[in-house]
Amino acid sequence: MELHVNRQTVASTVGTALEWYDFSLYGTAAALVLPKVFFPEGNDLAATLSSLATFAVGFFARPVGGVVIGVLGDRLGRRAMLFFTLVLMAVASTLIGVLPSYATAGAVAPALLVVLRVLQGIGAGGEYSGALLMSAEHAETRARGINASAPTLGNAAGALLATGVYYLMTVVMSQEAFESYGWRVPFLLSCLIGVAGIVIRLRISDSAEFRAARSAGRLPRSPLRALFSSSRRKIAPAMLISVAPNVISYLPSVYALTYLADDVGAASWIGLTGLAIANALKFVTVPTAGWLCDRFGRRPVMVTGAVSAAALFYPFLFMLDTGTPVVVWAAFVMIYTLCNDLTLTSQATMLSELFEVEHRYTGVALTREITGGVVGGTIPFVATLLHEWADGGRWGIVLYSAALCLLSALGALFIKEPPHLRGRRGGADAAAPVDGVGGEAGGAGLERQP
Repeated sequence: MELHVNRQTVASTVGTALEWYDFSLYGTAAALVLPKVFFPEGNDLAATLSSLATFAVGFFARPVGGVVIGVLGDRLGRRAMLFFTLVLMAVASTLIGVLPSYATAGAVAPALLVVLRVLQGIGAGGEYSGALLMSAEHAETRARGINASAPTLGNAAGALLATGVYYLMTVVMSQEAFESYGWRVPFLLSCLIGVAGIVIRLRISDSAEFRAARSAGRLPRSPLRALFSSSRRKIAPAMLISVAPNVISYLPSVYALTYLADDVGAASWIGLTGLAIANALKFVTVPTAGWLCDRFGRRPVMVTGAVSAAALFYPFLFMLDTGTPVVVWAAFVMIYTLCNDLTLTSQATMLSELFEVEHRYTGVALTREITGGVVGGTIPFVATLLHEWADGGRWGIVLYSAALCLLSALGALFIKEPPHLRGRRGGADAAAPVDGVGGEAGGAGLERQP
């Protein structure tokens, strides 16, 4: 298996890792410590739901950030927006680390938390889309799967770093000290991480394809209008293929931590270790999944990951119920690593090829982040409610999550493979005209029939 990874991909991925540390850190804290710090005592379920709601707020802000930053990225360039999102995320996360608690400031504390979470969401809304486009646009067509999916490793590395720092603080401090001030340290480190990210991203530049479009005067005054004018039929499939990656990312990485602590009664280190193991393995599974996209096509990889996850949600929750560390860790690897990486890599590759360069950042960010807000931001909250309504039963969560994942498999059927993969398969699809991005920059479009 050959890995053709370019320098821009490496820089984008490392920058994403540092930036996603901030966003991932909040998810872990929202599940395990923020309910006790920012919400009144006396009703643990209400505090947990409120904390998970602030987690969701960040996702609701992501479409706003995605549209605004996407439009600016199509007008001013991907590189400029990657600097902006990095600074925004670092500032917001650092300020979370100095917020007063509910015991000190009352309702002002969670209100300020929501404001900073919104700023985090706006930054995240444009960051990942810009990183995957920076990687994909610099890559050769036949290596686009590996390069476009590489920022997913940045997500994993950032989440791994956040989990590791969080876990370290729980080990070196007593529970009382950690809940009093120790949880703030990982957020305060965001300031240093932001500086490191800026230095790394000084090494990247916009792609030749984007620079050529700008030099030729092909960049529209309104990328959003151009998107809906020329690519509106691509929006729905793009949103559908983004559903499963959100479900398979945030059900295990956020809800499962709450489920293990509150319902199974497992120690917090068990879930955190499971996340760390699952994220560490992504350094093998993500490149492998990217290679599979380049070798066999984006569509079969997406369908395999989404359908497998739909079938494995019940075993996943059953394995969590055991509370046995090794079994719990295997459950995380099964869903959060294996199934998730198949959907994440194929999603990134398909999205980077689906839209024309003039409005590509806008199209990717809008479709990905609207879906993220509706699905990813709400899945921990909805899963908690379904679990309560079923008196501890699993089937509500299983059926809801499985149905969402199958939507991604359906959406993938409406997106063409790039020309070189269609030619390899032969047949009618190979001769079909390309209804998407032209030239080396793309080649995917919409199928006329599923």
